[in-house]
Amino acid sequence: MPEAMRYLGITVITSALLATLFTAWSPASLDPREVVGRILDFAIGTDPTEGAPGLAEATQEIRIPRVGIIAGHSGPRPDSGLVDPGAICDDGLTELEINQAIADLVVQNLEAVDVIVDRLDEFDTDLDGYRASTLVSIHSDACFYINDQATGYKVSRAVDSAVPDLARRLATCVIDRYERATNLRFHRGSITQDMTQYHTFYEIHNQTPAVIIETGFLYLDREFLTREPEKVAKGISDGILCFLNNEPANVLGEIQ
Repeated sequence: MPEAMRYLGITVITSALLATLFTAWSPASLDPREVVGRILDFAIGTDPTEGAPGLAEATQEIRIPRVGIIAGHSGPRPDSGLVDPGAICDDGLTELEINQAIADLVVQNLEAVDVIVDRLDEFDTDLDGYRASTLVSIHSDACFYINDQATGYKVSRAVDSAVPDLARRLATCVIDRYERATNLRFHRGSITQDMTQYHTFYEIHNQTPAVIIETGFLYLDREFLTREPEKVAKGISDGILCFLNNEPANVLGEIQ
């Protein structure tokens, strides 16, 4: 009887895990029968990776998605212990306020579809070696007049990512879905070295695909960013889900 109960428990746990996995994430690269086999092996206490080189790394692909979200400029700087609010408008509105409001909404959107989300600060110690399905750092651009073309958003991956194909696909998804949600244009020409070599890219685990997004210019795009943060957050969260769910996305030109 105890043995029968044990296998009944295994069946229940396995069913719950399968329901969660195939609802939250169905990567096209995995055979569902393989997933079932791995989960069953895990449930009955065997090691599905034993004696199988490379399979341990492959099993990481079937974990429930975990996403890191950074509100740019949040938290104290390690060198001074002070918070850097980022861009500051003449009336005192800060980039940090915008970033935090958007990050909070992105977290809500992702948690609503059962994605595990880590809300992180700019210099969070948890970023050291951070492992996740993906990480997105949310920022906003300058709050002073540059020219009439200083409007729109920017997205960049690391120029020397250890997982360039995944990082490029993540950037493509975020660009595609963000533009659909916001109708802002991709301001490709002003992507800077501070974005392509963003410090967090080199702090997280090198297998974690990551991008940084500048959601808009705080001068010309201020009204949109402050009055319609839900659309901004939808663009980011939809881009992340596009990546996690292996959905199609199209962007013209090379993604930095």
